Amino acid sequence: MQVINDLLAQLPFATIEQHDKEYTVTVTKEKLRETATLLYSNPHLSFDYLTDIVGMDYGEELGVIYFLSPSRYPSYGLVLKTSTADREKPEIDSIFDLWCAAALYEREVYDFFGIVFTGNPDMRRLFLRQDWNGYPLRKDYDANPALNPVPTSNEALADMENLPTTSIDINGERLKEHTKLFETEDYVVNFGPQHPATHGVLHLRVSLDGETIKKVDPNFGYIHRGIEKMSEAYTYPQILHLTDRLDYLSGTINRHATCLCVEKGLELEVPERAHYIRTIIDELTRIASHLLGWGCMAMDMGSITAFVYGMRDREKIMDIFEETCGGRLMANYSVIGGVMQDIHPNFQKRVKDFIPYMRKMLKEYHLLFTGNPIARGRMDGIGYLSKEHAISLGATGPTGRASGWSNDVRKIEPYAAYRHADFKEMLRTDGLTFDRYIIRLDEVEESLKILEQLIDNIPGGAYAAKTKAIIKLPEGEFRQRVEAARGEFDVYISSRGDKYPYRVKFRSPCMTLVNTLAHIAPGTKVADLIMLGGSLDYVVPCIDR
Repeated sequence: MQVINDLLAQLPFATIEQHDKEYTVTVTKEKLRETATLLYSNPHLSFDYLTDIVGMDYGEELGVIYFLSPSRYPSYGLVLKTSTADREKPEIDSIFDLWCAAALYEREVYDFFGIVFTGNPDMRRLFLRQDWNGYPLRKDYDANPALNPVPTSNEALADMENLPTTSIDINGERLKEHTKLFETEDYVVNFGPQHPATHGVLHLRVSLDGETIKKVDPNFGYIHRGIEKMSEAYTYPQILHLTDRLDYLSGTINRHATCLCVEKGLELEVPERAHYIRTIIDELTRIASHLLGWGCMAMDMGSITAFVYGMRDREKIMDIFEETCGGRLMANYSVIGGVMQDIHPNFQKRVKDFIPYMRKMLKEYHLLFTGNPIARGRMDGIGYLSKEHAISLGATGPTGRASGWSNDVRKIEPYAAYRHADFKEMLRTDGLTFDRYIIRLDEVEESLKILEQLIDNIPGGAYAAKTKAIIKLPEGEFRQRVEAARGEFDVYISSRGDKYPYRVKFRSPCMTLVNTLAHIAPGTKVADLIMLGGSLDYVVPCIDR
């Protein structure tokens, strides 16, 4: 695209590489801020969607990788890289004021690599306690438990609410300051971490003015399992076991993404039969996830019946999984090269029987709940999220599409058998709680259409390609995007040519959704907080990687 070439021509100091529709731009840390500002603010082509920020330990240097794309032309990607040789006090300019998503992404990199982003007003750790010693994803991290004994007391609120920030004055001097998250007179309540409506072990510190929310501060890390760190010591087939357990309601889709990423690195040709089977399993997973999300949101508003209906119908999908995959919630089905085993003889019949049944149940859902005046009163006019704000936050999936942002990876970069399916990307424009509620039910109908087109057209042949006993990816960087139930899920792998990855990063769609909650909740009532969380439908283990 000429407009991208014209834009990159304004970066004479950068090293630029192109591979298909993706550009890699490498700059010094001194030029990062200038480059990022140019990419974001270009009037002809703004790279306004920050997909992810990845921290790296290259050995002598610490690095940061930014994945960007323009929302107008989402199939084009840009990778912005920078690094610092200072391992004692690594500092890189913050871009939090350009992309809202960067606020939490930079804190994540700081938490695990110790890179301070100058200018970011909140450089607290994101997952670990503020008194944690060391940075776990560095290669020289000392994991001696004596350095970080198991704490016997809760973290001090003063530490949780004290915001450190580092800035550079006009003379180039480094200034470290602290600000308070809440005002002294603020009335602050704890929402979670143990609370049935947080949809996971999530801790929200909420300041109130009467019943009106003033500020929401999300705190993660209560179930942090270090999956990205563990992946560095696992072989590629072993990593698949972990991916099911990130967003466990999108487990098969996460696993599929990891397989596709490894297969891309191996340049492995996967049989077409496997592509069809994987896609059908993914869409069944999407339906099951949306049914649970719908039921939980309805239950948050007091409708136990709706929750029971959703779980009842989801069980039919779990039964199909159990018969073909062996597992239910954790199907453990995709493997590198294809699927674990061929589909059960009953698989196609059961899926075809499920399609008309689910269509009938969707009508019941709308009769039971969608038109309920109490439910509509709780959802209408609440939790506005504009399209531009959704893009800046990186709020992908149904949340972004409810605000009019076209971001479906199945359409942007068709993978597996999606290129053979004709379906619509469901979009709404009001960006309210009701839009986020209804769009998931609309997506269930589109998933049924995909199943309808694929189930009778599964090609014959092998269900998996042959792979070596020990899988080694060639040296390089590999990335795969997929559309999970809650938005874009990415897998990034940096390989040094070994059977273990050098670095693995999973892009959590749910972390951006909780960040979205903190942006749309202020000004609403405390009772609305339950509805807002339900409409965003985040799953906390996806965040606590």
